[in-house]
Amino acid sequence: MPTAIHETELEELISLRSNVADLEAKLRSRDDELKSKDGIIESKDCIIESKERQIASLSRELDWLRKKVFGKMTEKRHLPLDPSVLNEPTLFPDEMSEEEKAALSVEVKKSEETLTRSITVREKPSRKPLDTTKLPVKETHIYPEGTTDEDGNLKAEYVEIGTEETNRIERIPARVFVDRIIRHKVISRAEIGQKYPEERTILTAPLPLFPTGRGMAGASVLTDIILGKFMYHLPFYRIINRYKEYGITISDSTMGGWYEAAVEQLKLLYDLERRRVMESEYIQVDESVIPVIDNEKHKARKGYLWCVRDAIGGALYFYYDLGSRSSRVAKILLDGYEGAVQTDGYEAYDQFEKAKGIRLLGCWAHARRKFVEALEEDRKRATEAIVQIKLLYKVESDADDEGLTAEQRAEKRQKESYPILQTFEKWLRDNYPKVLPQSRTGKAIGYTYSLMDRLARYVTDGRFNIDNNLIENAIRPLAIGRKNYLFCGNDAAAYRAAIVYSLIGCCKAAGADPREWMEDVLRKIPYYRRDGRDLAELLPAAWAAASHE
Repeated sequence: MPTAIHETELEELISLRSNVADLEAKLRSRDDELKSKDGIIESKDCIIESKERQIASLSRELDWLRKKVFGKMTEKRHLPLDPSVLNEPTLFPDEMSEEEKAALSVEVKKSEETLTRSITVREKPSRKPLDTTKLPVKETHIYPEGTTDEDGNLKAEYVEIGTEETNRIERIPARVFVDRIIRHKVISRAEIGQKYPEERTILTAPLPLFPTGRGMAGASVLTDIILGKFMYHLPFYRIINRYKEYGITISDSTMGGWYEAAVEQLKLLYDLERRRVMESEYIQVDESVIPVIDNEKHKARKGYLWCVRDAIGGALYFYYDLGSRSSRVAKILLDGYEGAVQTDGYEAYDQFEKAKGIRLLGCWAHARRKFVEALEEDRKRATEAIVQIKLLYKVESDADDEGLTAEQRAEKRQKESYPILQTFEKWLRDNYPKVLPQSRTGKAIGYTYSLMDRLARYVTDGRFNIDNNLIENAIRPLAIGRKNYLFCGNDAAAYRAAIVYSLIGCCKAAGADPREWMEDVLRKIPYYRRDGRDLAELLPAAWAAASHE
């Protein structure tokens, strides 16, 4: 019996030892698992700590930027209470008053009602009759069959009692012809019997001077090629195909050579026009993309044409500097200039904010555009901003309707527009902390507030425009052109494009027909150069004035 008990205890002991071993293995496995989790937790802690440091750093940068743009009144320039001293800082309440908020709410409500009516009740536009007064008229007389004789006259047995007129517009295709100049050689009859043939004086009319000095293209053909490309936006190959319809095949190299020679003559007028524009007291500057082929990389790169417009007279010129859009080009353009310069918010112009003799003006159309883009994101705030900008434009519209002089317009702006600007600035300060800086609304507010000084300066002079729209209209043909001929073949081609766009723009500003002007001056330039005459007489404004005398 004792032996049986001993064996049973032994078995239990073995089983316990086995269980202990299993437990120890499980404990070791658990320890390994805990160590692994501890490592993961430690790694996560490191990541979290890194993220916290990054968040803290970004928060400090955001605070600095907000303070930079929307700092305390003592640290930031603000619109002065007196608009006549816009370069002086002033203090007024940071926040909009309840009266200002209530007035803005009323204006927003009116604007929304107007918008709703304009969308829901849209009148069908009336079709305007075509103005055919400048077209020649060809009359075709039609009589009933059998009522006229062989000569087309009404027979005696019929009596005409009236007519009915119907007009149709027809077109005669352009006609290309060869202008063959035949110079006749003559001698005096008196010399025929008195002198030896070699001593006789042969009289020959001098050959007229031609626009390019070489090639068969006359002034009308050169004008047609240039305007076809830069006013009607046709690539050269389309112009070549059009001339095939007229009965002549011109190679691409021949047409290109004619075009380059003609632009070389027009460059003389371009240089004069550029100097004239920079003599204005008030100019507008903008830039636009023009793709240019990079022959080394065999692909198009983004180039830029800069446009400078005389905001008083309307003349303009385009400038190309190897396609650059850098602040260096802006400095070249405005080097030595003194006067008012109106631009958008591109940072290349910031260098002139404190430049001697230059007064920077902003563009309200650009500011408004950014709030329009934010409508879908934050309709309430965007609408409030647009309504306040609309009030500024309402003052301008009223001044136009009243036919005010520049002095009267400036007085009206300072009385009516300037209080709107001050209220709008406070609205910008109130709303910026409530939006995300990288949101469309935040960017629109930041853009407008940072340029508020420039945007407000137009109220000081009635000659200044509220926006840069007139120069954007001047640039529009460039945007249409690049959609058609797509790119310029090289930098030289882009420079020639700048010359032609400049002169066409000046013609439009002066009310001169570009075709008549260009054809005439291409004929006259060789004679002006030969005789040393003043080429300024051929500039579009002077040419148009002389044509109307």
